[in-house]
Amino acid sequence: MTELEKCLAGLQYRFNEPDFLALKKRAIVWCQHYNSIQGDDYQAQYDYLKMMLGRVGERVWIAKTFSCDRGKNIFIGDDFFANYNLTVLDIREVYIGDHVMIGPNTLISTVGHPLSPKGRRDYLAQAAPVRIGNDVWIGGNVTILPGVTIGNNVVVAAGAVVTKDVPDNSLVAGVPARVIKTLENDI
Repeated sequence: MTELEKCLAGLQYRFNEPDFLALKKRAIVWCQHYNSIQGDDYQAQYDYLKMMLGRVGERVWIAKTFSCDRGKNIFIGDDFFANYNLTVLDIREVYIGDHVMIGPNTLISTVGHPLSPKGRRDYLAQAAPVRIGNDVWIGGNVTILPGVTIGNNVVVAAGAVVTKDVPDNSLVAGVPARVIKTLENDI
């Protein structure tokens, strides 16, 4: 298997291979261009996101600065707003539903590295997709780890670190994030 095939199969892979480095370099250039678009030119920003990402729904906006590892692995529904300094490590897929808001300084990561120093010295990584449902509000300074699924009608409190799946109709908070309240779904 190639390193990319290993990654897509959920196996450990070497992230310093030329294919991975080329994808990251392309994403760096795309993000630099996106972040250089005039701040009030929303149409140009939207058009560029549609070229850069895997899918972009209607009424999508990401504030500056935006950083990602690939871009094409990010799939966003309708009515999406992300505040300043969103980072998406989309080595694997990130699916974001409709009516989602993300606070500033949020990290969504699909990739992790070994606990052993030898594994890290060998440039090993392992990746798993992240899924975010509809009607989700993610507060500022949140971290979402690889393989997590966040259900529908969820609020993730500011500063939370989401390490495991979050059920529908939940408010989660803390490090690691845990359900602290069930939310009413009024739609």
